Amino acid sequence: MSKPETGGSAGPALDGTTAHAPSVDPWKGLRGIMAGTLFLEAIVIGLVLTVIARLDDGAHFQSWKVWFVSLLAVAMIAAAGLQRRPWAIPMNIVLATLAVIPGWIVHWSMGVCGLMFAAVWAYILYLRYDLSRRIAGGYLPSQHD
Repeated sequence: MSKPETGGSAGPALDGTTAHAPSVDPWKGLRGIMAGTLFLEAIVIGLVLTVIARLDDGAHFQSWKVWFVSLLAVAMIAAAGLQRRPWAIPMNIVLATLAVIPGWIVHWSMGVCGLMFAAVWAYILYLRYDLSRRIAGGYLPSQHD
């Protein structure tokens, strides 16, 4: 069985012709979407620091929270450049999980931001599944040129 990232072999197309591997890399666009999403998530997570500093006169602004949020934002920026790696998707899921579950401990606003981005990541994973299915079925236009 072939990996979805390599294109692999494609089956017959709708018109009865046999499709070949895509002539352009369809995964490149998806990797760009994932990198952009990580970068935007890092910006939003970093802005959580201003929220917890201003709410309740800074009662939630503690040093461990500042470190956690800062390191998570830096890790997301670094991960945005690592989307070609085979372990990029599990890394993205771990980073998104760290924004949700410990995010509620840091502040509820970070947990809400994490949930919104979790929905975005769920949709990106659906797009990845759909793209691999279309490649396997030979439905991409670049498989028929």
